[in-house]
Amino acid sequence: MGRPRSMDLRARTLAAIDGGMSCRSAAARLGVALSTAVRWRDQQRRTGADAPKPQGGDVRSRRIEADGRVVMALYEARRDITLEGLRAALAEGGVTVAVSTLHRFFVRRGLTRKKDGPCHRAGPTRRPEAA
Repeated sequence: MGRPRSMDLRARTLAAIDGGMSCRSAAARLGVALSTAVRWRDQQRRTGADAPKPQGGDVRSRRIEADGRVVMALYEARRDITLEGLRAALAEGGVTVAVSTLHRFFVRRGLTRKKDGPCHRAGPTRRPEAA
């Protein structure tokens, strides 16, 4: 992910716009894209701040936190349940989540869960014809 532009450039662009320049002319003069100048100005109007918004991080897993008690209740009832089994049980209750979301949910709590898939099942470790 790219880094945000410097605060100096952002401040000079917004100062030029506040000083009466159009977004188009301020962007051309300072060498930023028109869409960038418009977004910066819009953010300044809406929030009153000209600092860049935070980048990165997990922004979607917070939805599962609202149903955290349900997830933990299912986990406590069947501690041997797999992530896929837990996802299916939640879907029956109307909570639609991905297995990766559940994984991050448990990681945040310091708990590990079993994965269920062909690579994780016990079985022969080599091909029979190689023997």
